[in-house]
Amino acid sequence: MNNNNENKFNITLAPGTEKAELIIRQLDEPNEVPVKAPLALSISGVIGSVKTFLETRDIYVPESHILVDRENMTITLIVNENNYYEKCQIVGKIEAHPSFQAFGINTGKVWTPAKLGLFCKMNRAFFASKEDNMRLVKELMNFNGKVNSSIETSLRENGSKTDNFEQVVESNIPAAFTLKIPIIKGGPVETLEIETFADIDGRDVSFTLLSPGANQTMEEIRNEVIDKELEGIRSLNLGITIIEV
Repeated sequence: MNNNNENKFNITLAPGTEKAELIIRQLDEPNEVPVKAPLALSISGVIGSVKTFLETRDIYVPESHILVDRENMTITLIVNENNYYEKCQIVGKIEAHPSFQAFGINTGKVWTPAKLGLFCKMNRAFFASKEDNMRLVKELMNFNGKVNSSIETSLRENGSKTDNFEQVVESNIPAAFTLKIPIIKGGPVETLEIETFADIDGRDVSFTLLSPGANQTMEEIRNEVIDKELEGIRSLNLGITIIEV
């Protein structure tokens, strides 16, 4: 402390307090929070996020626009498009249901028979019936053994490797099964036929799952949901520019 410029303090102790310690620290520099540039806002949410934002916030429409990307299933609002520090981006997205994604349908995901069998067993809730689920699980869990046994027998009787593999696939593979599962988050349960395709390389067997019906349903849901959101945004009468990309 500067003794030439003493400061006097009046300190009132709490009732019943007879003694207290007062610590005074002198800082070399002002203890102030530094001023920083504003943070640009970026939010990613469900498909209705853009409409919700527009309903609850005031924006400067001449410097705002909306981008619609049907391929990636997104609606993006850009606010303050010419202001680096105050630019705001709100993304609304249609997302596949986590359980549908986990099956790896139409993604090229590769399953071994045993792993697919165990996965189906643990996801019995998405099958039409318990019996259908148990039947498929049993076929998948026994599939490796059937393939290996058939290959060995066929090789002893007929040396044609290609014919043996084709015969095994045609006679043992479960060709298709049915799932009752939502395709997108928040969407209804869809009844889908799932086709199984096997690949045999020596004794290694793998499956991929395909569903043309799921692709068609996703296309229909995507356009229906996006169109509904755009209709809701236009009903706000803000006059904001909407661009399909």
